[in-house]
Amino acid sequence: MGAPPPSPLVRTERRERTLLLTIDHPPVNVLSRPVLEALSVELRRAEQDEEVRAVVLASAQEKAFAAGADIREMRELDPAAARTHGGRGQALTRQIERLPLPVIAAVHGVCLGGGCELSLACDFIIASDDARFGQPEINLGVMPGWGGTRRLPRRIGAAAARRWILTGLPVSAAEAEAAGLVDRVVDRAELLRTALALAQELAGKSPLAVAAAKYALLEALDPRVDEGLAYELDLWSNLFGTEGQVEGMGAFLEKRPLRQLDRERWEEQSRPFPWGRTGSAPPEGKGDKGRHPALR
Repeated sequence: MGAPPPSPLVRTERRERTLLLTIDHPPVNVLSRPVLEALSVELRRAEQDEEVRAVVLASAQEKAFAAGADIREMRELDPAAARTHGGRGQALTRQIERLPLPVIAAVHGVCLGGGCELSLACDFIIASDDARFGQPEINLGVMPGWGGTRRLPRRIGAAAARRWILTGLPVSAAEAEAAGLVDRVVDRAELLRTALALAQELAGKSPLAVAAAKYALLEALDPRVDEGLAYELDLWSNLFGTEGQVEGMGAFLEKRPLRQLDRERWEEQSRPFPWGRTGSAPPEGKGDKGRHPALR
């Protein structure tokens, strides 16, 4: 079988030795399953193309780099289906992180949730002055599940990552640069030119040396990244079907305020989580197979 045809969801363009991948999923580049799959296909093509030395990831939408995962796809998921879905997002961010090519995110507008996690997996983030970053999953009754709990503290430190993730509040490009997430903030009109210039600079260096340095840095920063991602995915998927997730995603899609939740089912719903198992042996049985050892 031949390679799949290019997807209209991700436009490709060669700029000398740089491959420009532009997400084009109106109106705000929601990262649906087809978008994730299209990005993965184009990244594989980039890796196999001996002429490509760098990748720039950009957006065709005026208001957003990527607004996050598709809440409509996720709303009715149970933990097992959520694990599969979250695994796709983690696989894509891991693919970017392990690509033996430098990857630069050119971010403008909204970059939230899965969009922020996508940028976190890139080697560099160049942002326009109107960009806004954040991990608002807590407001949906869940948590980052595509690597955000692993990569955000690695990028900006534990204290700032805790504040971003537990409050869910977005931050400006200037704040993100000060925190260490963004490498450079530029005027919107200069965003793509600046990102492509950096890509071209990196493309002029030894490709083997760049790949080796990228892998060595990743090992130095996070040698247990796969174990950490597995732990994150376990926690994230077990939040599906809880009252907080059902209410959070329902309120978001129905554009209404969140209803206040009580703790009547706290003990029951906490059972799959580490704090719900304190002082007792984890029960074996349905749902334990394949889970991270810390949650068994």
